[in-house]
Amino acid sequence: MDFVFTVCDQAAGEVCPVWPGHPVTAHWGLPDPAAVEGSEAARMQAFRDTFRAMENRIKLLLALPLASLDRMAITARLRDIGTSQ
Repeated sequence: MDFVFTVCDQAAGEVCPVWPGHPVTAHWGLPDPAAVEGSEAARMQAFRDTFRAMENRIKLLLALPLASLDRMAITARLRDIGTSQ
């Protein structure tokens, strides 16, 4: 396992389990779209927004020059991605 990402907004303050292989971890918190109340359209939009944010973050991850970065730099970049919209 190379990377572990937490995505629940509430997970940032929780203790994470120990993962095999000592992966790089980062918190990419997003609001829970299932918690959105309102019309069907509003709930669907919340899921679309969450999907779009995750898609953008994954694209940024895939664009990183991982082979030329050390672990500390990768961790910093992943944390920066987690704050992007």
